Order: sequence, then C-alpha cells, then structure tokens
Amino acid sequence: MSSGKQFTLHGGVTGPNPLKVAVVLEELGLEYDVVNINIRAGEQKNPEYLKLNPNGRVPTLVDHSNGDFTIWESDAILLYLVERYDKEHKLSVADADEKFKLIQWLFFQASGQGPYFGQAVWFMRYHHERLPSAVERYHKEILRVLGVLETVLSKQEWLVGGKLTVADISFITYVLARAVWPERKHGTHRRCSWNQMAIGWGLEGVEGGDVQKEFPNVYKWHQKLVSRPIVRKFLDIQAEAFRKLSESQAK
Repeated sequence: MSSGKQFTLHGGVTGPNPLKVAVVLEELGLEYDVVNINIRAGEQKNPEYLKLNPNGRVPTLVDHSNGDFTIWESDAILLYLVERYDKEHKLSVADADEKFKLIQWLFFQASGQGPYFGQAVWFMRYHHERLPSAVERYHKEILRVLGVLETVLSKQEWLVGGKLTVADISFITYVLARAVWPERKHGTHRRCSWNQMAIGWGLEGVEGGDVQKEFPNVYKWHQKLVSRPIVRKFLDIQAEAFRKLSESQAK
C-alpha cells in the first residue's frame, strides 16, 4: 500500500462492474487506489493478476487494513464493504430478514441482469455473425429482468429496506447508464450507450421494448440512482473513456 490508502481496486473504474465498486467506496468515504487492467489487451489473464483473481475478471479489491484481504466478484465486494465498513447502515440494512432480501437482490443482479444484458450486447454488437435466435433470446431476457424490477418497484421506491442500498447500486451500470460503448460491426465503430441499449437500440423494434413507457417505475428508479453526484461523476469518467476509445479505433 505505497500511497497509504486503505484499498486497492484492480480493474479501473470504467467497466460496469468495477464502476459500481468505486461508487460504493466513495459513498462510504473509503480511500482507495486504482490499478487499471486493460481487458482488451488481456491483462486480466496475466499471471500476477491471476494470483489475486483466479477467475481472470475484474474487479478485484484488496483491503490493506485487513491483512491484504482480497476479494473478487463485484457484488461480493459490495457485500463485504457494507458488512465491514457500513456500521451506520448508510447503504445497508440492520434487520436480519431485510439483510437476506438485500442478498437476494445481489444474487439476482449477478445471475440474471448482468450476464443477460452483457450477452445481449455481445450478440447485437460484437459477435462475428448475426444469430437471430440468440438476439431474440437475450431481448426476451432483458424484458424479463426489467419486468421483475418493475413488479417490485411499482409497489416501493427502493428494492429493500425502504431506502437506497447496495442492492440498488448493484444494478446501476447495466440498466440505463450513460456510458459510451464502442461498436464493432462490419469494420466500423460508432458511439453506443448503455441507456440506448436498454431504452433505444437494444430493444428497438421489440414488442414491449419502450422502457420509459412499459417499465416506468424502473425508469424513475434508475434516474434517481444516476442523479447521485458520485454516480454521475463515474458515469462521466466512463463516458469519456469510451469516447476516447471509440475515436482511437475509428482512426
């Protein structure tokens, strides 16, 4: 810990999963260093990084104040941070039953929303050939996940505990975030965004795919999330990083 900061966040802050960890660190007022990992260059598979995270993914968090305790998987990191450092329950809940509800939502995000939205982007923008059946499958999964969220958020403002928690934050960077995402399609690159994925291009032409109309409570919930100053700060950083990447690839 050369800088004396408590944590080291490996993976940067521009990817969807590292970003939400950075948000929680700052919401809790915890100091950290960032080590960027260039996943496009395959740095997450380097032997030194694999010693920290054998799964070869980002992010990984090292807690130097806890004997260099190392943890990976973004939602596990969020749970670790609030369990150990959120004694005032700023982003967590005190009630035992509500705590399991919070864990439930973290599991749902990690097993449902994250993988399915990611696969949707892959097959719509990156796969070397168009596979209509795969695109249709992930369109339906996006709608299913949004439907689950809409059902709950039509009855309550937040996912658990009647307040903002890491359960809500875990979804930030996949539902409607504003980042610029480079497209690789037929040798061209243009600007795309996560909000356009969920609201616009990702469900364009899909029945029931107008998010603001069909899932109004999800839309309102996420607008509250992305209006938080810390969240907006990182989404701006993310958008600028992807803009530069897109421009460099277009040259």
